[in-house]
Amino acid sequence: MNGYVSVMRVRVFELMMLLSAGVEETDAQSKPHQYSYPSIFIYGHQSSGKSHVLNVLLKELELPHATVSCVECVSVALLFEQVLLSFFGCHAASLLPRSPSLSDFVRIYRQQSSQSPAKQTRYIVMEKAELLRDSDANLLPALLRLQELVEDNVTVILLSEIVWDRFRPNTGCFEPLLLHFPDYSKGELQHILAQDRNPSYSDEFYSAYINILLGVFYSVCRDLRELRHLAALNFSKFCEPLAEGKVKETDTHKLWRNIEPHLKKAMQTVYLREVSSLQWEQMQQMEEKENGAVRGLSAHTHVELPYYSKFLLIAAYLASFNPARTDKRFFVKHHGKIKKTNFLKKNEKTSNHLLGPKPFPLDRLLAIFYSVVDSRVAPTASIFSQISSLVTLQLLTQVSHGDQIDAPKYKCAVSMDFICGISRTVNFEIIKYLYDFL
Repeated sequence: MNGYVSVMRVRVFELMMLLSAGVEETDAQSKPHQYSYPSIFIYGHQSSGKSHVLNVLLKELELPHATVSCVECVSVALLFEQVLLSFFGCHAASLLPRSPSLSDFVRIYRQQSSQSPAKQTRYIVMEKAELLRDSDANLLPALLRLQELVEDNVTVILLSEIVWDRFRPNTGCFEPLLLHFPDYSKGELQHILAQDRNPSYSDEFYSAYINILLGVFYSVCRDLRELRHLAALNFSKFCEPLAEGKVKETDTHKLWRNIEPHLKKAMQTVYLREVSSLQWEQMQQMEEKENGAVRGLSAHTHVELPYYSKFLLIAAYLASFNPARTDKRFFVKHHGKIKKTNFLKKNEKTSNHLLGPKPFPLDRLLAIFYSVVDSRVAPTASIFSQISSLVTLQLLTQVSHGDQIDAPKYKCAVSMDFICGISRTVNFEIIKYLYDFL
């Protein structure tokens, strides 16, 4: 057992007691004295050690188990096949019909378990179990009491990131045994991340780096995987002054001053994974070589979006900062002559960029999009899904009320530097289309 398990003794002990209850419970006729609990529900945020601890214990105790990913098993047929294959082999899995029902699975499981009785509890581990809520209505209740249906000493373990209250079917079901994996504390994260120490540096030096990293990111990110990614991404920058011989390992304050602006930029990319580690290093080198030409742009300027999403974002920016009456001038080729004196309001002196983005309807966004994109694009579902993705990434903000389904309104939530960077990637001169720069 490694650093993950060592900081979770209580959780490991509780889970070990639950799993070991099914060990050595049989007599000479291979009939169990008592069955284990039918179902266990283990919940906690992602990267809280649920899957790792469970897999380690199942292997250490040498318990028969089948691990099923609800992400990979897109149909119940794949789920049933995976369970039968893990417990009884290929022959049992081949007995399933082309589109098996729950009764087919129960029947085949009973036949196979009668031929190969369980000497100890069998465990079915369902990872990402929250996806079961979208399956057939009878699947989740059946899994929770599968032990009763198949008449075998089997326990179903559900791993989820949501609480049981949001999981429970409205029709009612067998209540599983609940076990919560709380988030790691700051001290636990420090201990775990320190296990990834670079062998070229001392434990104290790497621990000091992790302490600085957590001091910046702990308030906004508790995800272990994301923190490990950030630690690997920024460590070379932390070591730069040391490699150049400017400071010593013990000069923590000087090392902190060197890494602080770098970490503030990395703060903008938490969870987005906009760039890989190699791209991040190349981007920093580019900023240093161009003598500040790109230095003013945030890391978000280099976000990698699909091609049409970039034009959608450009169209949203134009719709937010250009008055609607100017669309004809900018986007209609044969709009006729429009005198600038008539085009401008007499008392209009305030910049739209100073007033902030204005909301715009969806149809205006699409009209501008089809005008600026350099190819003919059909209004497919993919375009609308990319708009939803921009909202999810908080690059667009939906400002209409929830009941206005037919006429949603949006605002563009990116800066001028950001949209200029995006425009350069698609060779679009956005300044020519902005009313404030006429």
